Amino acid sequence: MNDVETGTLHVPGARLHYEVRGTGPLLLMIPGAPADAGALAGLAASLSDRYTVVTYDQRGLSRSTLTGPPSEQDVGVFSADACRLLAALGGEPAYVLGSSGGALTALDLAVRHPERVRALVVHEPPIPELLPGREHWRAAFQDVYDTYRDQGAGAAMGKFVATVDGRNSAPPAMPDPSLMPPEALEMMGRIQGNLDYFLAHVLLPVLRFEPDLAALRSGPVPVAVGVGAESGDGVPALSARALAERLGVEPLVFPGDHQGLALDVAACADIIHAALARPR
Repeated sequence: MNDVETGTLHVPGARLHYEVRGTGPLLLMIPGAPADAGALAGLAASLSDRYTVVTYDQRGLSRSTLTGPPSEQDVGVFSADACRLLAALGGEPAYVLGSSGGALTALDLAVRHPERVRALVVHEPPIPELLPGREHWRAAFQDVYDTYRDQGAGAAMGKFVATVDGRNSAPPAMPDPSLMPPEALEMMGRIQGNLDYFLAHVLLPVLRFEPDLAALRSGPVPVAVGVGAESGDGVPALSARALAERLGVEPLVFPGDHQGLALDVAACADIIHAALARPR
């Protein structure tokens, strides 16, 4: 694993923990809640021979602590944090990768601050607002929230994973720990401390986000949309296909499922590099 430099950036209402690896043009990688930078550590290391890779914990998660009382955190708050982080890192436009909910942050960043983004890859952004029957999905995720209030985080997360995965029965098994990099294993412990914040303050506002498709289509930032080859018809995969269709781009096919970026890092790194390096 390459050397990792860590830093802290003070932003309104939070202190952001970030990590820097490698040399080359800047690549900001944004994980989705309730995960943190550890989810993308293996991928960051695999790309650090080609980029200066920055990963971070989004506010309120793991090591990015709040400096005030928790409140609902919508995608606009997260994208403002990403913009401030890029400005603190030197101000040059960066390549950006967003994974899962972090892809929503990345899409909003490209709309609100296109001068900060050279090119964007989003992997399986969960956007139920783009799907047919969005009222169904709103009700399903409201039920997850209500389950959290009534029964706690454990019951709610079981229902959340099953809902996102598109299953009506038991949620899928966790990835084989032997296939995960050490940083991702460490993150699994930290995630437990993120669940209450995620369920209480992030879940509903983030999953009711709808990107500005017109601005993305007409804007200067090239957007590539990725979907896992084994993801089936879960909310993130369906959303990725719907987003790609609305943007008029062919989806990038990544190995694995929604967790593929954390497991098959070498192949995913090559796909991401090829998409970012594509002539404009």
